[in-house]
Amino acid sequence: MSREKILILDFGSQYNQLIARKVRELSVFCEIVPPDTSADSIDRKSIKGIILSGGPASVYQKGAPHCDPKIFKLGIPVLGICYGMQLMAKTLGGSVERAPSREYGRATLTVTDNTTLFKGIPKQSTSWMSHGDKVRNIPRGFKRIALSRNTSIAAFADNQKRLFGVQFHPEVAHTQYGGEMLKNFVKGVCSARGDWSMKSFVRETIEDIKTTAGRDRVILGLSGGVDSSVAAVLIHKAIGHRLACVFVDNGLLRKNEARIVREVFQKHFKMNLKVIDASDEFLSVLKGVVDPEKKRKIIGKTFIKVFDRESKRIGKVKYLAQGTLYPDLIESRSAFGGPSATIKTHHNVGGLPKKMNLKLIEPLKYLFKDEVRKVGKELSIPQEVLGRHPFPGPGLAVRILGDVTKERCDVLREVDDRFIETLKNEKLYDKIWQAFAVLLPIKSVGVMGDERTYENVVALRAVTSVDGMTADWAKIPYEVLGKVSNRIINEVRGVNRVAYDISSKPPST
Repeated sequence: MSREKILILDFGSQYNQLIARKVRELSVFCEIVPPDTSADSIDRKSIKGIILSGGPASVYQKGAPHCDPKIFKLGIPVLGICYGMQLMAKTLGGSVERAPSREYGRATLTVTDNTTLFKGIPKQSTSWMSHGDKVRNIPRGFKRIALSRNTSIAAFADNQKRLFGVQFHPEVAHTQYGGEMLKNFVKGVCSARGDWSMKSFVRETIEDIKTTAGRDRVILGLSGGVDSSVAAVLIHKAIGHRLACVFVDNGLLRKNEARIVREVFQKHFKMNLKVIDASDEFLSVLKGVVDPEKKRKIIGKTFIKVFDRESKRIGKVKYLAQGTLYPDLIESRSAFGGPSATIKTHHNVGGLPKKMNLKLIEPLKYLFKDEVRKVGKELSIPQEVLGRHPFPGPGLAVRILGDVTKERCDVLREVDDRFIETLKNEKLYDKIWQAFAVLLPIKSVGVMGDERTYENVVALRAVTSVDGMTADWAKIPYEVLGKVSNRIINEVRGVNRVAYDISSKPPST
C-alpha cells in the first residue's frame, strides 16, 4: 500500500508494540522492520519519519545490533529511544559509557529546551527510564534538551537535521507526557497528516486484494472467530464468488462451534461455506505429543495439508487467505529478523511448511486486535461475531497440557462452556478480553457423593487487555468464581477441582 508511514527499527525492546500503537493512535500508519534495514530501500516519499527502538544490548557489546548509518543522511526525521539514542550518539561521533548507577523506573525529567520535541511539555514531569548505559558526549551539531538526576543528557536534538534522542521511554504509560512527545515528533517534526483510518484501510486493502488475486481463486479457512471473519468479508468484497470459504472441524473446537459458524455465516454473510470434518486426522497426528510448540506446528502443517487437499477438490485455487495479525508476527519470530526474543509461534505463522502449493494472502497482518474489530464495524459485521473472545488457531490442543485425546477435549469443551455461559449471565463477558479454561496434566483426590474421587484439575483464566500484547488478570468477583466452580464440578463428569489463574502477561501468556 502506498501511504505515509513511520518506520520503527527493532533493536529488541519489549515496548516495540507500544511504540507502534501510540503512533497509530495518531492516525498515522507505522511498521516495525529489522534494525539492518538498508537506507537505500527506504522510500523517501512515503516514509515520514524513523524511530529507533530501545533494546537490551550495549552499543559496544559484541554482536550488538546496528543500523545503516546512511539513515541519518536521508533527510528523514529520526527519533532514537533509549538504545536507539545511544546508537545514534555513537554512530554520529558522540560517546556512550556505562552509567555509574543504572536507572530503572520513574525518574523526574527536566526539560531544558521546549521548542520542538518537548513543545508544550512542562519543565518537569515524570518519565520512565530503563537503561544501564548513557550518552557521555553528544555528537557535533546536537544540543542537550533534557536531563534527569542520574542522566545529565536525558534527551538531545539536532533541530536542523531533525535528529532526536531520548534516554527514557515515551511510549509507556508511566511517562507522563509521552503521548504528547510522540505527537510532537510524528505530527510536528515529521509533518505526518494523520489520515490513516480503518475506513481508508478497508478501501486500500480491498484494492490490494483485487490486484494481488487478479482473476484467480482464493481459499480461506473460516473459523468463525473475529480475525478469519473480518478477513473473509474483506476478501469477499474484493473478489466475490472467487473466494471459497472452508470450515475445518479439527476436533479441537469449542462446544457447538461448527453449528454456530454454519448458522452465522449462512444468515449474515451468505458465503459458500464448505464444512470439513477432519477431527480424526488431527487427533491422530497429535497422539502422544505433549510439547505445545510441537502441537502448534503439527496443527499448522495439518491445516495446510487439509487446505491443499480441499483446494484440489474445489478446483483451481492459487491463494490461501489467513487472518494473521501483527502480534502473531511480532511474537512468532525475532521481530522480522530483529533481535527480539521469540515468544511463541502461531499456527498461521510458524507452522507453515517451506514448500506450499498455495500462495498467502494475509490482509490483516499489520493490524492489532482492536484495529481488526474496528475494521469489522466498518464492514458491518454483527457484534455477536466481533465481540467474541479470541480463540487460538491450535484450539483446545494448547489449552490441554499433556496428551490430546477426544475424551480430554470433550471434558475441556464442557468446562469452557460453563465458564463462558456464566460470564455472559453475570454480564461480565464483554468486560473481559479473553476467558478460557485449561485442562492440567494432574489429577486430585476429592470426595463426591460420599465416595473418594481421583479426577481432573482445571484452571480458569480471564484477562483484561487492549490487543493481547500485554494483559492483566480479570478481577472476577468471588461469588461469580464460586458459581463457575460449582457448575463445573457438579455438571462436568471427570473434574473435581477448579483453580483460577491470577498471573499477568508478561510474564505469563
